[in-house]
Amino acid sequence: MFPLRDDNPTLGASIATVAIIAANLAVWVLVQGLGSEVPLAHSVCTFGVIPGDLLGTVPVGTRVQLGPNSWCVLDGSVSWMTPVTSMFMHGGWFHILGNLWFLYIFGDNVEDAMGPIRFVVFYLLCGLAAVVAQMASSPSSSVPMVGASGAIGGVMGAYAILYPRMPVHMLLVLGFYVTRIIVPAFVMLGYWFLVQLLGGLPTLGGRGGGVAFWAHVGGFAAGVVLIFIFRDSRRVEAHRRHLATARHRRWG
Repeated sequence: MFPLRDDNPTLGASIATVAIIAANLAVWVLVQGLGSEVPLAHSVCTFGVIPGDLLGTVPVGTRVQLGPNSWCVLDGSVSWMTPVTSMFMHGGWFHILGNLWFLYIFGDNVEDAMGPIRFVVFYLLCGLAAVVAQMASSPSSSVPMVGASGAIGGVMGAYAILYPRMPVHMLLVLGFYVTRIIVPAFVMLGYWFLVQLLGGLPTLGGRGGGVAFWAHVGGFAAGVVLIFIFRDSRRVEAHRRHLATARHRRWG
């Protein structure tokens, strides 16, 4: 299932959500060279989180192959800023476009509930929680971890708490059968979380690699908890009134 849109109007311009999307795109263009092999490999090695390097559980000099002609060489000179910088790095076009589409769908309404400044802090904390969860699941992994999906998982967890019954329009693909369906947000987001949880179980204690399932789980769980701290009751109530007005105008 892939989300196409939701029926959840916003209070106004989603400044922080747009800014985060723009920052990710700027990094993709200016730092990662639109996915070109050399800048992509350099950015992933330099700004991504490598759990074994960050925790010192992998020997210095370990070589990690990223592609046919690209490697990371772990030299021990890891920066503790990589948990933050890794949130703005991506591994390919599908990776960044998929992440930013999910943020576009769900971020604006979560920002509605807390305001732009709180939303940025919330987003970064969810991303850090995602990094911690992934490192805890595979502390000896030498595979770089990059992407905004952990932080976006936190946004999705918050959305599930704030707007559980909001209709979400989905693209459903079953082999050659493709259709559109509408489901409550808690169904789509609950399904997504379950997929991440089941995908992560076989990787526990391993060397990691591929999809960072536990980052997604950790980010989502952080969002479910942190929304109770970061939401602004006045903004939540204003959104409810705005939604009721929009529905009244729509249905007469």
